[in-house]
Amino acid sequence: TLFSALRSLYIHISDNPVDKGTVAPRAFIDKLKELNELFRSTMHQDAHEFSNYLLNRIVEEMEDERKHYQTAVPSGATFIHKIFEGILTSETRCLTCENVSARDESFLDLSIDIEQNSSVTACLRQFSASEMLCQKNKFFCDSCCDLQEAEKRMKIKRLPNVLALHLKRFKYQEDVQKYIKLAYRVAFPFELRLFNTVDDAQNPDRLYELFAIVVHIGTGPHHGHYVSIIRTMGFWLIFDDDTVDTIKESDIPKYFGDSNSGSAYVLYYQAV
Repeated sequence: TLFSALRSLYIHISDNPVDKGTVAPRAFIDKLKELNELFRSTMHQDAHEFSNYLLNRIVEEMEDERKHYQTAVPSGATFIHKIFEGILTSETRCLTCENVSARDESFLDLSIDIEQNSSVTACLRQFSASEMLCQKNKFFCDSCCDLQEAEKRMKIKRLPNVLALHLKRFKYQEDVQKYIKLAYRVAFPFELRLFNTVDDAQNPDRLYELFAIVVHIGTGPHHGHYVSIIRTMGFWLIFDDDTVDTIKESDIPKYFGDSNSGSAYVLYYQAV
């Protein structure tokens, strides 16, 4: 399985702590290509799509294993869920009768639209901004039994232990009919509190600390390079293929975007 190939990498690293240098993840990459044809070509691949595929595949493999051994564990209770899963609720308020209906959906990360010279906090505020449903987009209200104008907004019902924020830097541009990269400068904080929670959310003031950043370097979506910046044991380290260097915390803002250093693409925050 892909999970066992990943596990072998970690076992190799933990069994050989004295070894310096790098481990080539060849067996893992071979397994990934075997299972998913999207990763078989030599084309530039998307780190966020890869991360999503990896997490969802591990969940599938663990649940298949449980069925095989008939272990009575509720689905949606793997360690992946325990780490990354949160719950979003979509609240729709009918403007005629004021009735509010809510629909829950789980997430392993949040994909947020970005604007030029903005911040992650402003983007999250926009993510939860209310949207009017009117004209062709009217909402069918169960209380009124009719299509009505309504106000819709997304809120977080359950906060995850690790909050992964995907900044939507790649978008399809209608006028040029192709995908482009938005190298916008989006400032992100080292500490974050989510304000867009439902009224009865458990521990809504939970504080998050930034501990990992996936950076995309390059001008477009079809080429470029990824590096990751990780905080461990009080230090920030930058991982660039087989090179690992320390990086000063004061240098991290150069990855906000709009520079040759690259743009933060996925941010990982851990609940304190």
